[in-house]
Amino acid sequence: MTAYLHALRLERWPRSAAIILGSAAFFFLHRDFLSSFRPLEMAFLLALSFFLTWAISTANYVVNEIVDAPYDIHHPAKRYRPLVQGEIKKAPFILLGIGLTAAGLALAMVFFSRSFVLSLLALLGAGFLYNIKPVRTKDIPFLDSISESANNPIRFLIGWYAFAPAHLFPPFSLLVAWWSFGNFLMTAKRLSEFRLLRDKAADYRLSHKRYSRNLLLFGMVVSAAVFLASGLLFLLSSRLFRFLVVLPILLLYILLFFRKTLKEKEVMEEPESLLRNPLVALLTLALVVLFALSFFL
Repeated sequence: MTAYLHALRLERWPRSAAIILGSAAFFFLHRDFLSSFRPLEMAFLLALSFFLTWAISTANYVVNEIVDAPYDIHHPAKRYRPLVQGEIKKAPFILLGIGLTAAGLALAMVFFSRSFVLSLLALLGAGFLYNIKPVRTKDIPFLDSISESANNPIRFLIGWYAFAPAHLFPPFSLLVAWWSFGNFLMTAKRLSEFRLLRDKAADYRLSHKRYSRNLLLFGMVVSAAVFLASGLLFLLSSRLFRFLVVLPILLLYILLFFRKTLKEKEVMEEPESLLRNPLVALLTLALVVLFALSFFL
């Protein structure tokens, strides 16, 4: 049973917590809705939306574990995943993924709006498009990182529609900023793989056959530029000038990721693991504090 739990990658729960950003943005931009929810009701809906997002994300990991097994064997860390090592069987693992999906969508239909359910389905669909042939965007250069980072704005929408009515859509520039930041991280991960896996990189990820170091570096630069430009557009168009204080820290944050990607001697794994780095953790805390102060003051 331990092997099955490990294969579900439950430790990646922080990604699902990204829905909180969507909920916070909704109440910040539409403060009049705060009075529509009691504190306990708000806490229940937020917690439930988090667990439902986690359930669908975990179901996507089931798909990824199965279809990526032939490629993971070429990765220095992922070759030790339970399915690659033969520690779990496909059939019960698939049933586990189906059960998580069915339970998650059923609860969503009971407690949330159609827009919320559609956002959950979009998260599930994005996982299928990324992993499964004949599309399998994971094998297509740049579309692989773009489609993987689409999970960022989708999770934002899940958090937004946990409380928002269907006719209220979040600012497009804010969604683009969140998407491009995710694409920056995913492109950085691919550049790290390309640098350190070298000849074996294409065995693990087929898109590496058409990548080059300079092409991936260009992708990081473009993603960072789009993130900063769309974020700045959102702040200026919404007249949220006090949030401009976070820009210097964001720039430092991006430069730090560039340095880690180009200098580290190990393949950069999932972005959340970078929080173990004291400087990254400190910058993240500073960003959270500045955003919180700007939000409440």
